Amino acid sequence: MEYLPVFLDVRDQPCLLVGGGEVAVRKSRLLLRAGAKLLVVAPELHPELDEALQQGEVEWLARPFQSNDVEGARFVVAASDDEVVNAEVSRLAQAKAIPVNVVDNKSLCSAIMPSIVDRSPITVTISSAGYAPVLARLLRERIEAALPASLGPLATLAGKFRAQVQTKLPTVTARRGFWERVLDGPPADLMAAGREDDARQAIASLLDTTNEADTRGEVYLVGAGPGDPDLLTFRALRLMQRADVVLYDRLVSAEVLDLVRRDAERVYVGKARANHAMRQRDINQTLLDYAREGLKVLRLKGGDPFIFGRGGEEIETLAEHNIPFQVVPGITAAAGCAAFAGIPLTHRDHAQSCTFATGHLQDGTINLDWHRLAQPGQTLVFYMGLTGLTIICEQLSTHGLPSNTPAALIQQGTTANQKVLIGTLESLPQMVERERPTPPTLLVIGTVVSLREKLSWFGTEASEHTSASSQVLYMGEST
Repeated sequence: MEYLPVFLDVRDQPCLLVGGGEVAVRKSRLLLRAGAKLLVVAPELHPELDEALQQGEVEWLARPFQSNDVEGARFVVAASDDEVVNAEVSRLAQAKAIPVNVVDNKSLCSAIMPSIVDRSPITVTISSAGYAPVLARLLRERIEAALPASLGPLATLAGKFRAQVQTKLPTVTARRGFWERVLDGPPADLMAAGREDDARQAIASLLDTTNEADTRGEVYLVGAGPGDPDLLTFRALRLMQRADVVLYDRLVSAEVLDLVRRDAERVYVGKARANHAMRQRDINQTLLDYAREGLKVLRLKGGDPFIFGRGGEEIETLAEHNIPFQVVPGITAAAGCAAFAGIPLTHRDHAQSCTFATGHLQDGTINLDWHRLAQPGQTLVFYMGLTGLTIICEQLSTHGLPSNTPAALIQQGTTANQKVLIGTLESLPQMVERERPTPPTLLVIGTVVSLREKLSWFGTEASEHTSASSQVLYMGEST
């Protein structure tokens, strides 16, 4: 983050605008809308600025900029067509620690003017840190279309009840739950229909019937997917923004975790081989304890919570104690990583079924039905199979699967750091020993792996300048 996003209160504050042309006009509109006392310094004025002058909305010094013009200004904008003047304005303002914006010159700015979606008192701003203003504008247009015009009046109406809500519901958790029911419930729908009086009555009625004791905790068991935040479901995102506290696993990517509500408490409960931050029974109890406090608890798990995620154990504990919960499926690692590696899990010419198995070692071995797994016409996907990869390949070969059966190891699938090792049951263990991949990894075995060369699409070598660069090694040779 290159800039700290802040909102500057300039209402009735002196602000300086250097320049009187078309660019200055655009900046003046924002400053005047924010209530600034605007002084314009320019030899000539654009007709729109002249009209604002006649209406007493701005003051005008009809001359070139002078060094003492920045004195006393709360905010300064340099919008002249003279780069030397703009640079001098920036230098003088920054010397006095006055925020200054120089139009179309990021290097001279100590403050930048973002794209704005105005639903006053709700304001949404989008900034590209000066790198791509057109992209910021396009994003603003999308957000404009998504936010109803009733949003501002709804916020104003909610503000009129704020003191009453704080008096009746003294805890932050209770107030948040109340406002979620207001802003995502019937009162918001009534405002959208233009029925403000009915919305006011609905809020008052809800407040009358709400007590501090009514606040009940709830747990959201959410699948975070294999790593790419774009693969989250809409419901997952919505619940991630509601949570008071989040318990998250080692396999939850930093990009996904960034989408959790920023002021939510974060508790790491990740488990790696022989290294558990918190044992499963303690995780179950922690979820229960937080929910009993009346908190909304997000249990964020990599992939899908019901596929080698032990999510069933967690909600079983909650159900035994009558704690309400929701389960949000996620894209499991097998589906996500295989798709991004260009390996279909089923294909009518290769595999008519797909089996998920765990490659987790217990007492130095893996106890699976190897005879069934070694049958032809299927795809095998092993979770947590990196450490036991040699055993897996040996056992499948021993039980009848040809040693030249294609096999792939996918590291950090769906992310910008995705790496794919392509070999066979015979060669892949040596490749892994040489390349030393690190978890999270996924092992895919079956003739569908041979399709990768034709179907690879994500971060391929032809797109070597893309940010999401996927590396692939075939039989130990880099391509």
